[in-house]
Amino acid sequence: MNRIDQRFAALKAEGRRALIPYITGGDPAPEYTVGFMHALVRAGADVIELGVPFSDPMADGPVIQKACERALKHHVRLTHLLEMVRDFRREDGETPVVLMGYLNPVERMGLETFADQARDAGVDGVLLVDLPPEEADLMGPVLKERGLASIFLVAPTTSSARAATICAHGEGYLYYVSLKGVTGGAAVDAADVAEHLAPLREMTDLPLCVGFGIRDGAAAAEVGRVADGVIVGSALVNRIADNADRPEAIPAALEAVLGEMRQALDA
Repeated sequence: MNRIDQRFAALKAEGRRALIPYITGGDPAPEYTVGFMHALVRAGADVIELGVPFSDPMADGPVIQKACERALKHHVRLTHLLEMVRDFRREDGETPVVLMGYLNPVERMGLETFADQARDAGVDGVLLVDLPPEEADLMGPVLKERGLASIFLVAPTTSSARAATICAHGEGYLYYVSLKGVTGGAAVDAADVAEHLAPLREMTDLPLCVGFGIRDGAAAAEVGRVADGVIVGSALVNRIADNADRPEAIPAALEAVLGEMRQALDA
């Protein structure tokens, strides 16, 4: 049982919902990311999704696209993110870390090399947006051998047959995309989310976590009533962008946003 499974088991025993923040590694500059990760933990993060900067983040809206651009200006690469996780682990050996990104950087590094280095750095799970479940048999066993969870997305437009395939291959938790479109889009509709989560619960025992469109504590609490966890990205990345010229103010800004969501979820 890796750190992700342990964390969700503890949350279930406590009757609490997971709070999963996302930030882009290296934004606004690489030397700040580890400090931001610790700030997220202080604010109540249960799992951290660390985005791998990529030049063509097709699932992401303008907010995260610009975050990738800011990181790439500093030549941040996948190897740098692995070093960031290694640095984070020097003080935090408990909070699960998931690398979220796209397949190309992993393929360039080489799957087995990536899996070995991710394990050694202290990564717990991998979510590759453009890795189709039909090809999961190529990557899943390599990750699993090293104790890394393969995490997948399910969208409102996913067919029942394909959702079943995804559930069969998924580990750690299932990331349900709450709306059609890209990150940072419209506000989430909890009633619609509940309707789509119901059949997924018949297919899998994995925790169902919801992302896209969660902007504040009220939205987090609403989704938390129907999901096992909420994932927040653009609301945090916006705070980083707003303070990019004074990064020393960013940890407090992140803690304020995430802390409100933590309080709302726990209430």
